[in-house]
Amino acid sequence: MSPTLRELRSPDWAAESVPDAVAILLHGFGSNERDLASLAPARGLNLPWASLRAPLELGYGGAAWFPIGTPGDPVPGPVEQATDTLWEWVDANADPATRIVPIGFSQGGLMATQLLRTRPGRVLAPVVLGGFVLGAPQPGDDALRASMPALFWGRGAEDRVIAPVAIARTTEFLPSHTSLVERVYPGLAHSINSPELDDVRGFLAAEVGAAAVVGA
Repeated sequence: MSPTLRELRSPDWAAESVPDAVAILLHGFGSNERDLASLAPARGLNLPWASLRAPLELGYGGAAWFPIGTPGDPVPGPVEQATDTLWEWVDANADPATRIVPIGFSQGGLMATQLLRTRPGRVLAPVVLGGFVLGAPQPGDDALRASMPALFWGRGAEDRVIAPVAIARTTEFLPSHTSLVERVYPGLAHSINSPELDDVRGFLAAEVGAAAVVGA
């Protein structure tokens, strides 16, 4: 049995009506569920959201979705196991009619692409911040080539954490499987800045709907 994921949820997650879409926030290596949750209200995210803690505990309050081996080239098995764990959480906590909008940073960004690549029909407008894609083929890749869904990929021009091989792989994969919105931010390292968050707001307003963000 997969581990039970710790979580934080927005107050409107428990509303009686079934939302068209909910956001799933996925933190990076060594962080936790409180990280991206702090950005949601500050940047006007107006979807019900849940911020999930990765299953691999690292100690000192940090967690990871999968172990780090060769930089930029994770072993597929642990990544796919974490993907299954995420889908088990979604199946248990979100109505089947609700689309999932994954928003992930770094390792969480890779997990956002995993959700898209495994159940593309369930995922809407994924946001990948400082992340990359897994090298192994995934069950939904052929469907993505046919449907070319919108995806936002933002990263810092000075990011020295994500290995060049991972950036090259992602640069090749995403344009052939998604309608890619790509942004590279000058001077930004392995982090998120205000211009990137503003671009994410615009992307979500365009692809999910104006009501997805406050003030769109």
